[in-house]
Amino acid sequence: MTISALAPMADTAMPAAPAPADLGRVLAPDTVRFERLLPGPVERVWSYLVESDKRGLWLASGTLEPRVGGAVELTFHNATLSPEPVPERYRARSGPIASRQRVTRFEPPRALAFTWGSAAAPSEVLFELEPQGDRVRLVLTHTRLDGQARLDVTGGWHTHLAVLAAHLDRRAPPAFWSLLTSIEAAYGKGDGSGTCSAS
Repeated sequence: MTISALAPMADTAMPAAPAPADLGRVLAPDTVRFERLLPGPVERVWSYLVESDKRGLWLASGTLEPRVGGAVELTFHNATLSPEPVPERYRARSGPIASRQRVTRFEPPRALAFTWGSAAAPSEVLFELEPQGDRVRLVLTHTRLDGQARLDVTGGWHTHLAVLAAHLDRRAPPAFWSLLTSIEAAYGKGDGSGTCSAS
C-alpha cells in the first residue's frame, strides 16, 4: 500500500502531548516497555515486524533471517516516514543509517527479539503479540540499556510505534519530526538525538 492510498491526516500541526498510558514504562534501570493495542489480525501485525517493505514503512527496512541466530539488516530512512521536511536538528538521524543485528527469539506470529546497538555491548528488543478479539496487543520491551541509551530510545520507539499504528489503521502516518519533538519533550529530552537507530 502506498502512502497516497492512505486517508489524509486531519491535522499535521504539532501533536498534543501523549496520554500517560501511552508513555513507555521503565521496568528496571535498564528496561523500558511500550504497549499498544493495534488492528489485527496477529498475522498482519507480524508481517510489519518481519517483512522488509512493511517494516520500512514505520521503522527500518532490511532482511531478517527467520531463525534464532539469523542476521537482521536494519536500514533506517527516517526522512521517508512522513512527507514532513527534516528539521536541521534531526538531519544526522534522517538516514540512511545501517545496522547489522542478530535474531535472539523467533516464534511466529507471537514473539520476535533481536539485538540492538553496538556489537560490543548490544541491548535487546522484544516484540510480543497477543490477539485480543479483532485487535492485537503489541508489547515492546527494550532491555540491557544504560541510562543514557534508555533515554535515547524512548522517544524514538514512541514515535515509530505511532507510525506503525497509523499504517495498520490504514491512515496516513503522523508528521514524524513534529511528533518526535513533542514526544521527546514529554520524556524530558529535547536535543534531537532520540530517533531510533540501532547503530
